[in-house]
Amino acid sequence: MTSGVTEGDSTAVDGSEGYERAVALLLECATPEGFVASPRGEYNYRRIWSRDGVIIGLAGLMTGDAGLAHAFRATLETLAAHQGPHGEIPSNVDPQSGRVSYGGTTGRVDAPLWFVIGCVEYLRHARDLAFARALQPVLERVRFLLGAWEFNNRGLLFVPPGGDWADEFVHSGYVLYDQLLYLRAQQSMAELHRALHGSPDHMLLERVARLQHLIETNYWLEPDGAGPPPPDVYHEVPYQRALTAADRSAGQYWLPFFSPFGYGYRFDSLANVLASMFGVADERQRARVDRHIAEAVRPEGFALLPAFHPVVTPRDHDWNGLQVTFSHVFRNAPHEYQNGGLWPMITGFHVADLAARGEAELAETYLAGIHRANALPVDGEAWSFPEFVHGLDFTAGGTPSLGWSAAAAVIGQRALEGAEPFDGALELDGVEGAVSGAEG
Repeated sequence: MTSGVTEGDSTAVDGSEGYERAVALLLECATPEGFVASPRGEYNYRRIWSRDGVIIGLAGLMTGDAGLAHAFRATLETLAAHQGPHGEIPSNVDPQSGRVSYGGTTGRVDAPLWFVIGCVEYLRHARDLAFARALQPVLERVRFLLGAWEFNNRGLLFVPPGGDWADEFVHSGYVLYDQLLYLRAQQSMAELHRALHGSPDHMLLERVARLQHLIETNYWLEPDGAGPPPPDVYHEVPYQRALTAADRSAGQYWLPFFSPFGYGYRFDSLANVLASMFGVADERQRARVDRHIAEAVRPEGFALLPAFHPVVTPRDHDWNGLQVTFSHVFRNAPHEYQNGGLWPMITGFHVADLAARGEAELAETYLAGIHRANALPVDGEAWSFPEFVHGLDFTAGGTPSLGWSAAAAVIGQRALEGAEPFDGALELDGVEGAVSGAEG
């Protein structure tokens, strides 16, 4: 096991201890009903959350611990048992009170996407035919609902303000992060169909290919994009406006969203990482994103990725909208929370992507950053596993004992040892003649 210590970094912590403490926190998050986001009760985090539960579950599978795998299955079963009448997957479930939430002032588009991905990743591990068949009608209802959320039946999901994990940040419309999860979710459903039936779902595979082309065309803009728009442009007017105004960002990274009002230009760290992990980015694009992260995004002195960059300040046009976008209290002051806060969860996926690409030394640096973040104190007690780290003073922020901050350390460490969070062919025990994997 690697030490996670970066040479010359006096603030580095022991990586072996970081991994062991992370696994211990995952075990604390495991309940009979599934993974809670945090064993502490602040801000309703002691509930079964879809995106938190799946990310923790992915890490749990990578540990090889049977108890964590069982808790992942319980998470999926709890969410499936509370599916809404139109196919909605809960944002969270409170097992104690029985309360089910599908979102706050708006629904959570990424909840069903992470659920689908989680179901198929669990089935890769369990190979459980009976569980796969039990999940199939749940997943079919999700598939129908996601198609309805395209609204205009043109291939991309429309995400309302507050409609995904960045629920208090100022972006909405056709958000890249959600499209990438949609791509992976549809690929997962195609794999499950083939594993169950031994034949491909050609219509679904066509949708997968179409969605990948839409993402490649509409979210990576080149500064010299003269001439007629490519055939997969979603809408010519915002696309042409974006080409005109994109001198700061075109050709450097994947753009975060577009809407009827135009494109967003802030760097969305998680979306750019997922574009690489899910095979949408090519090597040239990966190299450009890596360079942009090194030169502009990663803060000097701490190897963690912010949620979004650059920070929204009171001088910026977006500030007026940001300061009124919250559910309980305002958390997005500059360099905090989603407004430039540094996130172990995002960085864990970045480590896994770098490791898969053979960038072990850089991956080690970011894993050391995750351990350093997780070891930060809260109320004088070390190893707080904070939700985020302040982007300037590097102090712990948000809710402590966050399961997906622990998951980041596990995902990163195991990835450096050769495992992957999204990995392997899908095969189900008891299925004769089925061909695993999916085309497209």
